Amino acid sequence: MATVQVGGVEIAYDRVGQGPLLVLAHGAGDAARIWRPQLTGLADEFTVVAWDEPGSGRSSDLPAGFTLADYALCLAAVIEDVGLGPAHVGGLSWGGTVVLELYRHRPELVRTLLLADTYAGWKGSLPPEEVARRVEGARRMLDVPPEDFAPTLPELFAGEPPPEYVPLLDSMAQDVRQATMRAQLRLMAEADQRDLLPLIGVPTLLLWGELDARSPLEVARAFEAAIPDAQLVVLPGAGHVSNLQAPEAFNQAVRAFCRAHR
Repeated sequence: MATVQVGGVEIAYDRVGQGPLLVLAHGAGDAARIWRPQLTGLADEFTVVAWDEPGSGRSSDLPAGFTLADYALCLAAVIEDVGLGPAHVGGLSWGGTVVLELYRHRPELVRTLLLADTYAGWKGSLPPEEVARRVEGARRMLDVPPEDFAPTLPELFAGEPPPEYVPLLDSMAQDVRQATMRAQLRLMAEADQRDLLPLIGVPTLLLWGELDARSPLEVARAFEAAIPDAQLVVLPGAGHVSNLQAPEAFNQAVRAFCRAHR
């Protein structure tokens, strides 16, 4: 584990392997260890970095008023701390929204984008009625005493989660901070990055679970239509957390894409 300080916030990240830099950003309610299959499966060819974003895992709590841009600039600091950029930068779900915001503010740090089962913010990718439904669900989950907080997001997997990753998922759920999830979901509900997509000037891999119910394939198609140099790879049988439900296919697609854009 390594750490970097950004404005009083300590950010922890894992780094394994050697080669071109591949930086991975996790989703809401997760931490760096959600990328275990990628940290182990891609380190033979890449320097793989997975952060615990501010407010998650081993990193500091979120400061008051933390914005989406603040998340992006903290991720930029991680890339600069590693020192091997520009990087292949990937994000899953909420992590993809953070990665897009990184590109908005620090495009020189990004060699390629890898966007997995993500959104241009909920406002930018989902119908208003669906955003309202999710906001209400988040309110019910979060407006409870700390001792009653049970972080759950529906429809993360197509069917049951892979049994080998259930202990990992349980351990991450136990570590979720109520204030962090409140901030993540609020920012996701408010974000609309559709203006950014046509301006992306780096090759972009779109990795989507075929059966993703949280960010359906029509969201992926909208990304594909809007980003000038985008390639969509659909992972058969996988749901929203496709890096765990189809890790071999996920890693194969990432490896081939990054090799093609060294």
